[in-house]
Amino acid sequence: MRFLLLLVSIALAPVGLAEESDVSELADLLGADADAGFEKAYEPREFSFPRDHGPHESFRNEWWYVTGNLDADDGRRFGFELTIFRFALTPTAVDSESEWRTNQVYIAHFAITDVAGERFFVAEKYSRGALRLAGAASEPFRVWIDDWEIAATGDDRWALRADDNEFALDLDLVAVKPPVLNGIDGLSQKSSQPGNASYYYSITRWNAGGRLRVADDEFAVSGLAWLDREWSSSALGSDQQGWDWFALQLDDNTELMFYNLRKTNGAQDPNSAGTYVAADGRSLHLGRDDVDISVTDTWASPEGGRYPSAWQISVPSEALSLTVVPVLPEQELFTTVRYWEGAVDVVGNRNGAPIVGRGYVELTGYAPASPPR
Repeated sequence: MRFLLLLVSIALAPVGLAEESDVSELADLLGADADAGFEKAYEPREFSFPRDHGPHESFRNEWWYVTGNLDADDGRRFGFELTIFRFALTPTAVDSESEWRTNQVYIAHFAITDVAGERFFVAEKYSRGALRLAGAASEPFRVWIDDWEIAATGDDRWALRADDNEFALDLDLVAVKPPVLNGIDGLSQKSSQPGNASYYYSITRWNAGGRLRVADDEFAVSGLAWLDREWSSSALGSDQQGWDWFALQLDDNTELMFYNLRKTNGAQDPNSAGTYVAADGRSLHLGRDDVDISVTDTWASPEGGRYPSAWQISVPSEALSLTVVPVLPEQELFTTVRYWEGAVDVVGNRNGAPIVGRGYVELTGYAPASPPR
């Protein structure tokens, strides 16, 4: 994700996560030509679970991305996002007697969409991966920043916890489907340049239940969640501007993920791709020509920039035609970088039979850069 690279470059200096020499060399680190010491994703690998839920510190960056849609006992609707990023400044650990010194940076984004209240809550944290302020572990799996965490609690069971005073989330997740490998056997090519790729898997359906709080109101909630996991050591190509990412859960127990990569001239990049997951968990790789996406509406941010705000999506091989609309247009994140990510509703048909669903969409590269607020 290009915005992750920009986010780290902005975030480091204010909180003193690196020495002056580290910051002065950051531009080189964040370019397409990463330090040769970092491992890159050149070819498919063998995945192993639950080990691969944990960190891959030989790669420069990775993220744990959980989104979902929840219903309160009284019928009130919510969306949520909890994402934790790990970023390495150097390919090897820092050799220092100080426990404060580290080459690992962690950044988290937490957001809740209150549909009935027409409110969107956003918070961000970042920290050094030292003194247990933040970190990631494989056995048992856990990734955290302060008291925000995503952690395994048993076989195919995870917990999400985040509290930002004004809003909070405490969820238990149970995986309904096994991990699916995106791209070609988990190798997700992002541009034509070799190594500009990630290892990428998803768990596309979790049953979720727990507590959610907005302002002074607390709710018992339940619904569905989605996990995206990627790790790599590269950025997008220099001719790429951003992407539209769709994660859709349909009521016939199928799921659709697609990332539409955009070139700087607005054209669709040929490396755009996705995955269709059948009701029994089998997955089908989708190339650029297997999915047709057209924008049917836009939303102008009050802070400048215009985002797509409704889509028509068809997957001919699955006889699937979908209309995707945000539950609220104002789901723009003003973190260290600006982007749009939010809950959506889905209606459509498969072979002429009605189908509905919910999901999440992420949009990057549409808004001019601005400082956080």
